[in-house]
Amino acid sequence: MVGIIIAVILFNLIALKVKKRLTRSEMLQIWLFTSLFQLMFDLFISLKYHGYWYFNKGIDFGSLPVYLCIVPPVNIIFLNIYPLKSTLWRQILFFLAWNVGIVLYEIITLLPEPWGYFHYGWWKLYHSVIINPFLLFILLGFYKLVSRLEREGVVKQI
Repeated sequence: MVGIIIAVILFNLIALKVKKRLTRSEMLQIWLFTSLFQLMFDLFISLKYHGYWYFNKGIDFGSLPVYLCIVPPVNIIFLNIYPLKSTLWRQILFFLAWNVGIVLYEIITLLPEPWGYFHYGWWKLYHSVIINPFLLFILLGFYKLVSRLEREGVVKQI
């Protein structure tokens, strides 16, 4: 439990302090999208197929901070510092660096309690290495959609 408390405080403080590119509306939409997307993903991988779980197998209220207070601010940090106007090579390197960071964090969450809270069933670290870039790409695509829709909404109001 100590690890999750530290993570919640740390990631939320960083999300508050990092230079903001996202509007408050975009941050709220990213927060909600991230929570829903992770819940949907975990519904199958965790609950149906028992690939992994947080704290205990099955539905667990202790998992809520992961869904609501860890992954959303991390995604907001990712999008706020993502090099949108950089070269494709730099964007690829950014994705790779974030994948390494996410995997390192996952390794920490696998530590025994009180530091860790994540447990593997059949899921292995290499699954995360492979799927994380796709999840980040989906997040980036959602952000670009939301950003475009907000710009269009502002233009239509004028």
